[in-house]
Amino acid sequence: MMKMTATALAAVLLAAAGSAVAAPTVDVLHYWTSGSEASGLNELKTLLQKEGVVWKDAPVAGGTGMNAVQVLHARVAAGDPPAAVQLQPSQIATWGKEGQLRDLDDIATKNGWDKIISPELIPYLNVDKQYVAVPVNVHRNNWLWYNKQVFDKLGLAPPKTWDEFNAVGDKLKAAGVIPLALGGQPWQELDLFENLVLGIGGPEFYRKALVQQDESALRSPTMLKVFTELRKLNDYVDPNYPGRDWNLATAMLIQGKAAMQIQGDWAKGEMLLANKKANVDYGCVPAPGTAGDFTWIIDAFSFFKTKNADKVEGQTDMATAVLDKNFQEAFSLKKGSIPARVDVSSAKFDECGKQSFVDRAQAQANHTTIPSLAHNAAAAEDKTGVFLDTISSFFESKNMTPQQGIDRLVSGLQSL
Repeated sequence: MMKMTATALAAVLLAAAGSAVAAPTVDVLHYWTSGSEASGLNELKTLLQKEGVVWKDAPVAGGTGMNAVQVLHARVAAGDPPAAVQLQPSQIATWGKEGQLRDLDDIATKNGWDKIISPELIPYLNVDKQYVAVPVNVHRNNWLWYNKQVFDKLGLAPPKTWDEFNAVGDKLKAAGVIPLALGGQPWQELDLFENLVLGIGGPEFYRKALVQQDESALRSPTMLKVFTELRKLNDYVDPNYPGRDWNLATAMLIQGKAAMQIQGDWAKGEMLLANKKANVDYGCVPAPGTAGDFTWIIDAFSFFKTKNADKVEGQTDMATAVLDKNFQEAFSLKKGSIPARVDVSSAKFDECGKQSFVDRAQAQANHTTIPSLAHNAAAAEDKTGVFLDTISSFFESKNMTPQQGIDRLVSGLQSL
């Protein structure tokens, strides 16, 4: 009797061991740590968990993800790359060319990515004509956000040109309101700069100066105007701006301590989280001089190669889920962005979101969709680094002249 029991028990254990299959798993390295970002990310976590995927969260706080980049390099060097990682276009290109990223062409073909992804994004998701990244959403960077109640109280209209911006800024200062909410971090200062380049020089000048780094454009009278206006913007920020995170600057706008913010539409995510409403509490217009243009940023995930079967399955499930039509809508409604898919309705989006849909379509027709420099789409990482260093140093060193700023920028690019 004892022998039969032992045998039966052994058989049960053997059967259990044979039937035990590890659940598909993804450990996800990302830098979505603000309230609205975490809310949007939770949509993806929930969707994958419903599919039986185990989500291992690996968040790294900090701006445009530079802290996360350092963690990623350390993990790769240690032989422990994440299954999934949030990357920007230049980073996708770097890791893809090194052969580190999983080829997603089979998933892309099965799900018709070429037909549903916004077309200007596709080249930035491919390396050697193979998909190595999947876009979560599209952000627009050339937005000016303003506190509508402050503007209405003072009888102000949102500025359409940089001259109008200066005039509005002077009136706000006179009324005791901080004109421009800013966090003194290099990427936020570069955000201002690229909006000035587009608003003062136009799309073709932007491409020559920031995408091609053409020296004649960089040394042009137009660029001198850009640096001169950037210096003028020092007059409109508060003295406590250095080191401030972007979402804290948005909080100043929400609270009415500041009247305007030039920031991508992730700022709207914070306003939505604070239960603020478009055209009631805040307004949105294109950054001065950029009406009709669309400076885009993508949040995207890539997947490091692995031989671990449950990780491969988790990667496949996640890559498929990210472009799920319902998820694309739900995520952007929380994040403040618009979907990377072109076949998602704008019906549930607020006025600013609807405007983003319209402006993207118009810019696509006019070939004025433009990759953001500050968010690692317009140039390689080393060149973007020169812009980050130069523009931040110029903005924070008030004794540097516009011409000296240009000379430093050109010299830095030439040294690469």
